[in-house]
Amino acid sequence: MRAVVLHEHGGPEVLTIEEVSDPEPGPDEVLVDIAATALNRADLLQRMGLYPDPRRSRPEIPGLEFAGVVSALGARVTMWRPGDVVMGIEAGGAYAERIATHERQLLAVPASIDVVDAAAIPEVFLTAWDALVLQGGLTSGRWALVHAGASGVGTAAIQIAKAIGACIAVTCSAGKAEGCRSLGADLVIERSPHDWLSEALGAVPNGFDVVLDVIGGDEVGRNLQAVATRGTIVQVGLMGGGSTSVNVGLLLAKRATWVGTTLRARPLEEKVTLTRRFAAEILPLFHSGTLRPIIDCVLPFDAIADAHRRMESNANTGKIVVRIR
Repeated sequence: MRAVVLHEHGGPEVLTIEEVSDPEPGPDEVLVDIAATALNRADLLQRMGLYPDPRRSRPEIPGLEFAGVVSALGARVTMWRPGDVVMGIEAGGAYAERIATHERQLLAVPASIDVVDAAAIPEVFLTAWDALVLQGGLTSGRWALVHAGASGVGTAAIQIAKAIGACIAVTCSAGKAEGCRSLGADLVIERSPHDWLSEALGAVPNGFDVVLDVIGGDEVGRNLQAVATRGTIVQVGLMGGGSTSVNVGLLLAKRATWVGTTLRARPLEEKVTLTRRFAAEILPLFHSGTLRPIIDCVLPFDAIADAHRRMESNANTGKIVVRIR
């Protein structure tokens, strides 16, 4: 099969497509012929050598999410049949024509969604739902603040918040505000150089019940000012850097909770539990049309380096999808 193989780390030019051996599914695994994958910030970090593949697989093939068609089954698989159209997440290996994954990590692609478009669903919707609802405790009538509202996680978070009846404010870069409003964001604030904190607290003076932050860096201190008393900050990324100076006294004074989380490095059992609950509670909202993948562009497999360059330039609103077959 063809796959992106990392022999070294660096810029997009290190992404090379080569012929490698097909993966062999284990007894509880399914082999999927991948139709498409989608980019995530973790892919860029892995390419640069800053986010090692927790599987330590060789050859090193990046890629965290995929959609495609079941082609073979392990001996103990009962949930799927060859020909089923599925999507899912993995710790790596999705920049390839085939992937072997545990049967319970797969989700059925809704009939109303094209299999290529479905590649834009698993990572960001699982991340946003887990961060906002399961870990953040967001419920109907409460306020969420989400940074990078036009990103994949951001566009998923807006839709999820509105689907459960919550209110949501987002920060975003210039030129992406209208896209966030069109998805239903109640308050859209340009993040930089604008003073988003003053505008946010002017609109929601009691602060935000849940803050979802993929930026880190200087936003951390402002998050502590923006979060409501007994609110929760969920840190899911560090695009702006991992080191900063903050007033930890605000965390104490507000009796707030600050949660650090990643999806990729979790044990299989945790990922399976999250995926099965997502299948029961959130997947029906795609069938009804309440939720949908937001896709910036679809690029061919051979343009994988260009896809990385587009994400690095922050040009995208929503997901960058790479069609593999």
